[in-house]
Amino acid sequence: MTLFNYACQNPDCSLRFTLATAPDSTIHCPRCGSSSRITDLPFESASVPASHCSNDQLPQLIAVLDNLRSALNVGAILRTADGIGASKVYLCGITATPENQKVRKTALGAEENVQWEHTWDILQLVCDLKAAGITIWCLEGGEDSVNLFENVGKIPSDRPLALIIGSEINGVDPAVLKLSDKIVCLPMHGEKESLNAATAFGIAAYLIRYGKTIR
Repeated sequence: MTLFNYACQNPDCSLRFTLATAPDSTIHCPRCGSSSRITDLPFESASVPASHCSNDQLPQLIAVLDNLRSALNVGAILRTADGIGASKVYLCGITATPENQKVRKTALGAEENVQWEHTWDILQLVCDLKAAGITIWCLEGGEDSVNLFENVGKIPSDRPLALIIGSEINGVDPAVLKLSDKIVCLPMHGEKESLNAATAFGIAAYLIRYGKTIR
């Protein structure tokens, strides 16, 4: 994608901003509304080098979203799921689907690349996944939870793993926790007890996919 750097002509603002829009006198500063101009030569957007590990060398990951309230979180998780090459994303209960504009806002097109499915019955889904030989891990705090960083080396290499993310307020359904093979958490050393759901999923998903040596 070809990008252009613009600079606001208001000396009290002088904001620099980037757009994928060719030189146009109608482009105004998004901060103060003043006129702007192209400041540099056009350039191509940077791309991130792909991992040298092929997808079939990495632990297979399935994401299960349990009643997430925020459509923006759902979109961000879909984008992360695309980035890690997740096998599938299950959107359960009230979790928004990609038909929701807010989901598309943060997914930025990833919803077109990730296989997803909505279901109202997460308990039946988890039972079906277990019957298919899929390991079930829940990302949740509590007395029964163990540090994910200390357990990433215990991920079964011969079968997929489903990671369940719960509601931003209530967490994972207790009935689902009872069905899981392991409850894992991210260490927290501040005053808050948890991270934003999309942030927590991003950390956990990349750790699960890339956190151990592939042999």
